Amino acid sequence: MLRAWRDDDLLPFAALNADPVVMEYFPATLSRAESDALATRIRAHFAQHGYGFWVLEIPGLTPFAGCVGLLHADFEAPFAPTVEIGWRLAQAYWGQGYATEAAQLALQYGFEKCQLPEIVSFTAAINLRSQALMRRLGMTHDCRDDFEHPKLPQGHRLRPHVLYRMIKPQ
Repeated sequence: MLRAWRDDDLLPFAALNADPVVMEYFPATLSRAESDALATRIRAHFAQHGYGFWVLEIPGLTPFAGCVGLLHADFEAPFAPTVEIGWRLAQAYWGQGYATEAAQLALQYGFEKCQLPEIVSFTAAINLRSQALMRRLGMTHDCRDDFEHPKLPQGHRLRPHVLYRMIKPQ
């Protein structure tokens, strides 16, 4: 179930963002203050756009498994402006189909409710797990779209990024 954020999500969100395995393909883990600031930005994105990263709740199992949703890319790139789909789940919920199911719901919302013409997803070129999810979602990759993430310094192991796309189904 994808749902709105609650204040009691901040603690498990901070634990998620502090987990070095979860954050392996991000520049760094986040402190509690950084995690809370990110949650504030996510809530502001909802207020501005009507969508964002929803909390993934698995009824009967956990009220917070992570977050999945749609965000406006916040950097300059040849494919921007654009809306990206992304996900961040606690390790305990990896490999069970939760990210795929939740991402399918987010894509449906983006295309049907928001009438987005295209949704992209991107990750570090070495993040094969996320790329596999992008392919399971039916997103396509063209190596000519790959890019160097401008928020990471030259030579950073995560700077080379791949871009996947999905055009609104007819």
